[in-house]
Parts: sequence; C-alpha cells; structure tokens
Amino acid sequence: MTQEQNQSNKALVQAFWHDLENGHSAEKHLSRNCRFFGPAPIQTAVGAKDFENDYWNPLASAFGQLQRETHIFMGGLSSGAVSGKGDRKAWVGGTGYLHGHFDKDYLSIPASNKPISIRWGEFCCIEEGKIVDIYLLLDFIDLMQQADIHVLPPARGEDGIYPPPAVADGVLFEPQDADLSSYSLEHIRRFIFDGLNSYDQSKLNSMGLADYFHPEIKWYGPGGIGACLSFKEFQDLHQRPWLHAFPDRQVKDLTALIAEGNYSGGPGWAGVLATHKGDYLDVAATGKTIEINGLDFWKRQGEQYIENWVFVDMIHLFDQMGIDLMARAQEQR
Repeated sequence: MTQEQNQSNKALVQAFWHDLENGHSAEKHLSRNCRFFGPAPIQTAVGAKDFENDYWNPLASAFGQLQRETHIFMGGLSSGAVSGKGDRKAWVGGTGYLHGHFDKDYLSIPASNKPISIRWGEFCCIEEGKIVDIYLLLDFIDLMQQADIHVLPPARGEDGIYPPPAVADGVLFEPQDADLSSYSLEHIRRFIFDGLNSYDQSKLNSMGLADYFHPEIKWYGPGGIGACLSFKEFQDLHQRPWLHAFPDRQVKDLTALIAEGNYSGGPGWAGVLATHKGDYLDVAATGKTIEINGLDFWKRQGEQYIENWVFVDMIHLFDQMGIDLMARAQEQR
C-alpha cells in the first residue's frame, strides 16, 4: 500500500465520522455488506442501515449531539497473525472521547441528565474505497461510573483517566516515514507474540516486559481496571490480578495490527483466549474458557512503550463468567 492510498483511507474514515456526527447517512462510505462488531450488548450488524439503527442512532439519540474528540488517528497495513503470514489488509484506527449530554436512558444505563464523555476506540478495514469492517468498543463501565452507576468493585488503578498523548502527536493526518512505521510494526509484533505470549504462568519477568515498557509508562486501562501510571503500578494493580485470574491467557491471531510513525494498535475479537482459574473482581474462578475482545493503542519512544490506551469489553468478559453487568446497572435505577 502506498502512502497516497493510506492517506486516502484516512480521509475516507474522517468523512465517515463527520457524516455520522452531523446527522447524515454514512451509507456512501460503507460497502453493501459492511460488518460491524461492537461492544456487548450491541455486538454485530451487517449493512449500513443495521449499523445506523443498531448502533449509531440509539447512541446519538441518548446523548444529544455527539461531538468527537480524537486523541490518536492512524492507518496502515495489518500484520495481526501470530505467524506473520496473515492477510495484509488496509486499516484506519482511532480513539478519544465522544462528548454529549446524557438525556435518555441508553441500553440498561439510566440517564444522568449531565454532560458525559464516552471513551471510544475504533478500527475500520477498507477495500476499494469502502469500509468493509468496523470494530468498535465503547467503555461502558466508565460511562456508568460517570452516571454514578457502579457495577464492579472499586478499580485497583485510578478511574477516569484517559488523556491524549502527552506530547499531543497522536493524530497522524500527515504521511509518516515508511521505515519508521515498518519498524514500529515489527516492534509491536515482538512485544505481543514473543513477549506477552512467553509468560510461564509463574514469574512476571518471564515475559521480559521491563525491556518493552518504560519505567514511567502510562497505562490507561478501561473502567473497572483503571489507569496505572508506572510500570510498577501496571504490574501490581493490573498484571498480577489479571494473570492470577487468567494464567494461561494467550494472544491469538488478532483481527488487525497496524503501525504508523511511532504509534501502533489494533483490535482483537477473541484475540486473547484464557481459562478463568482464579478470582477476578470478586468473581470466583469458574473454570470456563474465556474469549477476550479488546482494542489497544501504543506509543513507542525508542525501544520502549511510554503510553498504552487499552479497551476490554468488560460486559462481554463478565457475561462469560455468568455475571450480567447490564442487569446490575438496571437494578440501580
């Protein structure tokens, strides 16, 4: 893929988002059978009408005129397979906030009648000038917390922290150096498939993450987990409890993995498989096989990651452990 094609793909996604936020149909940007993969309980849709009816229109109706704040915006060719030999498809991804006013109940979440900021992360696959696949997560737990609805125990990390990159360089409207982008993709592949997947189910240092994560890394986790503002906090507040619960977790073939400039990211629907072997956020081990849907964005500084923005579909995760978090939200009306 040329830089010109990547720029054209990014312009397409910008136009798609612009039309949604301004009340226009997004149909012209989507392929006829475009597939949408969203957060539980929305989940999937096929075609532009189902995408708008099942996802966007209810969201826009509940939160007034949504305005998008973009923290990271990037594109590239995917290399998401463990083997490195998967399909090379063009993707554009972004993350940030959707700002609105919580006027009407949304799904099972009671309206707060207050301003709200919804964390979003999205990746669009593009073929022949049309969006063919959309993978999107909204941080529903963080949204609930803003509405004073608490369906999980207090987070170990810090709630409500989801800033843009510290040096405000994450929105990549301009072409990036091709060699730099290529190195970033190779680097993130090593981190995920050679580092994370090397955990020996005993010692955290078996993954060698200290080589990949800066000592002062800012790890912005989802609602329910919270932000960790150093490598030590990441290990103590997230990684140890997570691996206690899911010690055999493995990153499988991701839906996509792209890099541009010093940024990388991608979605993984069932991208991580694990067995629920230990308690997690007050839920006792079930012994069930768990599929984890998530999105990540990373900022590389030299040979280490200095920032990481993380989405986990917590509603879907807890559903598999037999806990209905949306029902818990309804109970707090």
